[in-house]
Amino acid sequence: MRELSLLEARVLGVLVEKAHTVPDSYPLSLNALVAGCNQKTARDPVINATDAEVQGAVDALKALHLAAESSGSRVTRYEHNMGRAMVLPGQSVALLATLLLRGPQTVAELRANSDRLHRFADLSAVEGFLNELAERPAEKGGPLAVKLLRAPGSRESRWAQLLCGAVDMTAVSSDSGCEDFISASELATLKCQHQEMRVEIDALRALVDRLYDELGVSRN
Repeated sequence: MRELSLLEARVLGVLVEKAHTVPDSYPLSLNALVAGCNQKTARDPVINATDAEVQGAVDALKALHLAAESSGSRVTRYEHNMGRAMVLPGQSVALLATLLLRGPQTVAELRANSDRLHRFADLSAVEGFLNELAERPAEKGGPLAVKLLRAPGSRESRWAQLLCGAVDMTAVSSDSGCEDFISASELATLKCQHQEMRVEIDALRALVDRLYDELGVSRN
């Protein structure tokens, strides 16, 4: 199977995630799929894909047999076929989807972040499935996950998915070793909070100005 693009990986991860988190509305319509891809939370990096771009990505996944259209609905809906197409157990699908959506993570982070997709008994269970993905033989498509080099100052190593191709170990290690590192999703959240604060401050200033005018009080 060829390497997936960032958007194809995001679409696949969203389809797996929503199958567990919103089963009543799954399979997903294109609108729901776009919304899931562009979520500001639980996504790294945060993206802003258009309907046409997401449609193109899901069509590409269909060609790879990783996604399919569902029947029996007036609106076209989509579902993933990851487990069957790649011959993977549900636990491995859950871990890969979490990596596709959130980027490299430690074993503990993966256990917590994949809890709604599959509840792992302990950290050793998570690590066991990660090792299986990392040691996947060539005849089955080769490794699908890799354990990254532990960055200086870090207590734990992180894991990354390989569906989008090989990982630049040097770049990842240097990024994760920086104490001031902020992920794309965290940065987007901070920008959103900053904008909300600006709006509130402007509203308060307008209110104060109006009160001054009504009371006839000088602003000096």
